[in-house]
Amino acid sequence: MDLREQIQQQEARTLSPRACLAANSKGRQRPEVESEVRTCFQRDVDRIVYSKAFRRLKHKTQVFLQPEGDHYRTRMTHTLEVNRIARTIARALGLNEDLTEAIALGHDLGHTPFGHAGERALAAVMPGGFAHYEQSVRVADRLEKNGEGLNLTWEVRNGILCHTKGQDAATLEGQVVRLADHIAYINHDIEDALRGGIIFPMDIPLEISNVLGFTHGERINTLVLDAIRASCEQDSIRQTPEVGEAMLALKAFMFANVYTNPLAKGEEGKAQKMLQAMFEYYCTNPDELPSDFQNIRMEESVERAVCDYIAGMTDPFAVQKFEELFIPMGWTVK
Repeated sequence: MDLREQIQQQEARTLSPRACLAANSKGRQRPEVESEVRTCFQRDVDRIVYSKAFRRLKHKTQVFLQPEGDHYRTRMTHTLEVNRIARTIARALGLNEDLTEAIALGHDLGHTPFGHAGERALAAVMPGGFAHYEQSVRVADRLEKNGEGLNLTWEVRNGILCHTKGQDAATLEGQVVRLADHIAYINHDIEDALRGGIIFPMDIPLEISNVLGFTHGERINTLVLDAIRASCEQDSIRQTPEVGEAMLALKAFMFANVYTNPLAKGEEGKAQKMLQAMFEYYCTNPDELPSDFQNIRMEESVERAVCDYIAGMTDPFAVQKFEELFIPMGWTVK
């Protein structure tokens, strides 16, 4: 018996009957020889962490566009915080931490530069629309490893696809990540907004703080413990009505005071116009797309190739490409 088989037997002995066991995975799109030392979900974690798309997350906007300061969140730090919250909940509920971690680390692989502003920009010009959760699956299936994709398991791909809206994930692990994503972004966005002077502690309605807590740590702790207690012995991941309503109220407060605040979002219109201008340029001049995207152009469409290229850009790379395409360069005498 190899180490992987020992781990799988340990999962069967120790995890909740509601957990998704690695031995019961529906498998990959392309069959592979199993690892001797890692379960299928452990391999997916490693594939995501070693991917180029994952590394690019460190230079993609979370809320504030290219903030000056070392302590503002990026899409990478957001992903890591989602992972920690999700694993804590999964462990307490006896679920599969490896599957949970793979979904959490991969959930935003397809996110655009400039956060949701970039997502809206591409949704407006891409035939059929654009959604970052669908693009995250596409990154894993089609774009990574020079077009081969990461060949992730069905359960991880399903969790990534269902992490934002629409139908719940098929596994409880995927549902945990969906809730952890909301817990993470609302709370770390509060911290960043406070740091940026967009809001102040007393701005948060008292009725919300009385339920969730008055500090970042208190809110996270309340939301995590509530999810664990409400979801024990249940067939889905839940919140108690009181805490769930307080979280929705906090989300509404953030949309009204941060996510639509001109101080925080004043540059988003420029970012959207920039991405849309590049989209139009490359659709008109597809030969200028990098070689990695020429097969997509031929096999699918020019718009699909251009969308994949722009969605994968980091914030600074998008600015650099825009300057190359549209800003006249100074004349240099040699």
